[in-house]
Amino acid sequence: MKIVVLDGHALNPGDLDWGPLAAHGELQVHPRSAPGEVLERAAGAEVLFTNKVVLDADCLAQLPDLQYIGVTATGTNVVDLAAAKARGIVVTNVPAYSTPSVAEHVFALLLALARRVEGHSTLVREGRWSASPDFSFWDGELVELAGRRLGLVGFGAIGQAVARIGLAFGMRILVNTGHPERHRGDLPGVSFLALEELLAGSDVVSLHCPLTPETEHLLDARRLALMRPGAFLINTGRGPLVDEAALATALNEGRLAGAGLDVLSSEPPSPGNPLLAARNCLITPHIAWATRASRSRLLDVVVANVAAFLTGKSRNVVN
Repeated sequence: MKIVVLDGHALNPGDLDWGPLAAHGELQVHPRSAPGEVLERAAGAEVLFTNKVVLDADCLAQLPDLQYIGVTATGTNVVDLAAAKARGIVVTNVPAYSTPSVAEHVFALLLALARRVEGHSTLVREGRWSASPDFSFWDGELVELAGRRLGLVGFGAIGQAVARIGLAFGMRILVNTGHPERHRGDLPGVSFLALEELLAGSDVVSLHCPLTPETEHLLDARRLALMRPGAFLINTGRGPLVDEAALATALNEGRLAGAGLDVLSSEPPSPGNPLLAARNCLITPHIAWATRASRSRLLDVVVANVAAFLTGKSRNVVN
């Protein structure tokens, strides 16, 4: 059986073992595949893995041997699921592998903003502390999280993990979710609110909802204007949840205290993305999921998914 990984670098840049996957067939791993290389590399493959390489209906129609597509991520928008189903191709994904890592990254961004970590480190290197007459030197307000209101938009596995960490910090948790009745009583100290009420009442807003046509630009100029001037926005979900131009304007005008973002609407971003030059905006390059522990769990499930398929007991099927 021919198994092809089209873009294996993100999952495994060399610190994990492809051996368990190779045990199931003749394995070919490509670190990256440009659109023009996909058909040649996937020709004759019965099993194909993709992370970000697009497999649309036209592509699938030219791969008659293909039986299985494994998405090495949770989101499956890179595959035409309906076309795959029509051709009898099973498509699987990997849910929930990155929950601890993403939840931790939320607080890495939040603490960096609240305590101005990057800015103060830069000032120390520039000699400002050395030139200070005092033993303790700071520039700008330092924010304590205890007692602050953390608003979570979305309350899936990651949102709930963030809530638990927030509670450990002594924060008050506000949640907006489409199905609050499913979660009442899950965690003590959690209040469920409408989105506008949550935005107006939170000191920190963290986004954990899926990207759908209804949630694209969920935080537009109007909703960003509901947030408090001293509030922080954290986005480790999907970049298009936020109107980036509106957020940049709010930051530059001082209507928000800061933003911590791990995702943008286009990745890598264009040099003209307004958030790259916005005030008090920390941006990390989509790495919340990418700890070695998280990627190791991801690869384990990738292998388990294909092993289950080969024994006729498919799991994590999305089409």
